[in-house]
Formats: sequence, C-alpha cells, structure tokens
Amino acid sequence: MAEAAGKLMVIATPIGNLEDLTFRAKRVFGEVDALACEDTRHTRIIFERYEIPRPRIMFAYHEHNEAQAAERILGLLEEGLTVGLCSNAGYPGISDPGYVIVSRAIERGFRVEVIPGASAVPVALLSSGLSTASYTFKGFPPRKPGKRRSFLEMERDLPHTLVLYESPNRLGVLLQAALEVLGDRRAAVCIELTKMFEGVEHGFLSELAARFAGRTIKGEVVVVIAGSNPKFTRRDEDSEEE
Repeated sequence: MAEAAGKLMVIATPIGNLEDLTFRAKRVFGEVDALACEDTRHTRIIFERYEIPRPRIMFAYHEHNEAQAAERILGLLEEGLTVGLCSNAGYPGISDPGYVIVSRAIERGFRVEVIPGASAVPVALLSSGLSTASYTFKGFPPRKPGKRRSFLEMERDLPHTLVLYESPNRLGVLLQAALEVLGDRRAAVCIELTKMFEGVEHGFLSELAARFAGRTIKGEVVVVIAGSNPKFTRRDEDSEEE
C-alpha cells in the first residue's frame, strides 16, 4: 500500500523538568500544521517556555474523547497535513492515550514518525540500581485486590525486572501485595522523577511496604521490583540474622 500524504508526529515531552525537551521536539512543535495534546493548557506551558509559535490548529486528545479526536486527526491527515501528537509527560500511547490513533494512522497508510525524548520508565529503572538486562513494563496495576494479585502472580517466576506506575494513594497497598505475591525482593520507589522534589527510596519490599503504609505522598510514582532471582530476594533466614 502506498504511503498517504499526511504525517503523524508522535512527540515525547518532559516528564517533569522542562529542560528535557529535545531540540528536535522543539523544532517539530514549531513545524506541525496541527497539534493534538492531552491537555492544551499543559502543552501551552512548553510553547511559552521555549517561545514556540503555536500551530494554527490545536485541540485536546485524551481518554474521554479519544474516538472523536482520532477521527479528527485522520481527517487532517487525509488533507495532507502534518499532525503532532503529545501527552502531558513522556510518550503518548505509553500509559496515556495515543495507541488508537497511531494504529489507525498506520492502517490507513499514513507515515508515523516518533520523536524520542524523556520517559519515566528508563529513568526509574536506572535509578533503582536493579538489573537492566531485561525488564517488563506493565503500566498501572488493577485497583481491585483480586485483579491486582492476579496481575502480580503473572510475574512471580519471571526473571525480568518489573516496572510499574502507581497512584500515590495506592502505593502502600501495592507494595504489600507485591511482598505477599512475589516474596521479599529488592525494589525501589521513585517519586516525582526529574522534578524539584524528586526522590528514590531503595530497600526490600518488606521495608518499603512498612515505610509507605499509611504514608501520604504527592506526585507521580514509579515502582521497580527485582525479577525472580535469589540474588535479589531475601530469605527468611536472612531476616532472622539481622
């Protein structure tokens, strides 16, 4: 199938620190004919910070209007326009709306170009000090206890480092559930990455679960948990020796 004229530019944006916007992303923002963004007010902050001229067409693309906004983007692509797509932080489509329009644009034969940039996953993975040889990113765990447990049980015997996003309101619950399902593994809790009050706390799941039980925290959270490997798991006898 011949490639259609329109082009979709998937643009990664800073996850906190605005200095992480790439030179390429800045240029592309200034060149697109239209821009679909998760929150236009949030994206305007980037445009004002870097004095980027706003595109003549700018509209919201989020989880509540994804179907309608995707149709609008496809219409613009059909006209031969270059359309940018961004979320509030990181990559659109990675635990944010974006998958629908990217897959539909590809199906229709439009060119899709990804502009790389910041992402909380590799930042958290490297900050954790855990193995980077292989990892699994699973987004947000289910909220209901039974589904959350089943979600974690799928990872129990796998060797890959596990990376999760979580709401600060459910962090303590997730850590306790992970301890019960996966055992007492090494882990890290990364809060507000790249922002002013960034913090990373390391320890075994038992320590982190106790540390965050009932604790009120604010901001974005990424949890990194070691894979199934004796090297990163504390046995009962290890705990008794301390």
